[in-house]
Amino acid sequence: MKIAVIGLGKLGAPLAAVLASKGHDVVGVDLNPAFVDAINEGRAPVVEPQLQELIDKSRTRLRATQDFAEAISATEISFVIVPTPSDQRGVFSNKFVLGAVEKIGAALRKSDHYHVVNITSTVMPGSTEGEIRACLERASGRTVGVDVGLTYNPEFIALGSVVRDMLFPDMLLIGESDKRAGDVLQAVYEGTVESNPPFQRMNLVNAEITKISVNTYVTTKISYANMLSDLCDRLPGADVDVVTDALGQDTRIGRKYLKGALGYGGPCFPRDNVAFSVLMRSHGAAPLLAEATDQLNHAQIERLRNKITHIAGKDATVAVLGMSYKPGTPVIEESQGVMLARALSDEGRHVAIYDPMAADAAKAVLPVSVERASSIETAITDAEVIVITTGWEEFRSLPIAALARMGKKAIVLDCWRMLDPAVYSSVVELHHLGKGPAPESLEQDRLATRA
Repeated sequence: MKIAVIGLGKLGAPLAAVLASKGHDVVGVDLNPAFVDAINEGRAPVVEPQLQELIDKSRTRLRATQDFAEAISATEISFVIVPTPSDQRGVFSNKFVLGAVEKIGAALRKSDHYHVVNITSTVMPGSTEGEIRACLERASGRTVGVDVGLTYNPEFIALGSVVRDMLFPDMLLIGESDKRAGDVLQAVYEGTVESNPPFQRMNLVNAEITKISVNTYVTTKISYANMLSDLCDRLPGADVDVVTDALGQDTRIGRKYLKGALGYGGPCFPRDNVAFSVLMRSHGAAPLLAEATDQLNHAQIERLRNKITHIAGKDATVAVLGMSYKPGTPVIEESQGVMLARALSDEGRHVAIYDPMAADAAKAVLPVSVERASSIETAITDAEVIVITTGWEEFRSLPIAALARMGKKAIVLDCWRMLDPAVYSSVVELHHLGKGPAPESLEQDRLATRA
């Protein structure tokens, strides 16, 4: 199929490459000439695993332009995947979506072929059937459901695994103005995905509600696991992994996203949760669960800061390993590592940071006193406390030589429980977040207190 992808950023460029790799003829559209030039020169415009390989594979079927008319006149469907930034209330803005739709409509006014406009960006419920449809009909001079199709089809992906998530989705959500439009979009995916996901087809507003509800539910699971982790931290012999592994066996709960560690971050989860709460309040509903989830998430950095103070005192120097909000991406939006480094620096501590992809971005937003280490060794050699805040695979094997100390051991707070105690407990004082003190250790503390 001939497809236009409007927006070649963190999600749009991978989407264009995935579609082209499966045999579709794809033209990307972006107002940023650097992104357009990168695609046309065969370079990935953003950092994402597997993206460059797919671009290399699809050079003859993938090109880019800044000209909407050129792209729309040559294609049957357009995927609009542009930013929808949150406003001060937490509501998603449709400014960039409407700008793109207006240009698509203007291009369609000059042609007579049927075209489906697919909104892939996450929007507030009511947007697609409301101002987006009105904008498309006004700009194109056409009627949605008659001579132009309109669909809403958000992606359920995570940065760092975008390509994989697009190829192997759990489901495909299609909100449709009419059956013809939905059939065109489903045909695109049937020739693209490598799994056999169910298609969930519904009207536009139900699809919009479904999208924002999924992420809100996932964040609730994350915060619930973190609440359990906080409890297990305080009870002798407790282990959050043992508890959540058992909970996850219950099919009513499931294991995904049920790992007690740090709070959720990134460009989607935090803002989707807030937007869901604002949406409910605006319609007179009570989003108490979503608001509690958000409160629990915001409490995680204070919990971690207090833990560091409890085990190491108020003056210990700290190395924070992990600035990206998750492994596999340089993105630092709502990163727990960045927030922890800032909180510790604000206390007057000496803080060093390290991340294999996101250190420069983090350094740019942190206080100047925070040291950006060039390697793990540099970060941890002189640190009294080492905190693993992002589950990068390379943090699973910290260099022993850099951890060795004369006299008092370094303290390692492993938030993701990556380090093997059999390897590291003899070298450092190892604390796994979410694991309470061993009962025998508690008894030793009591005996020491009596003495």
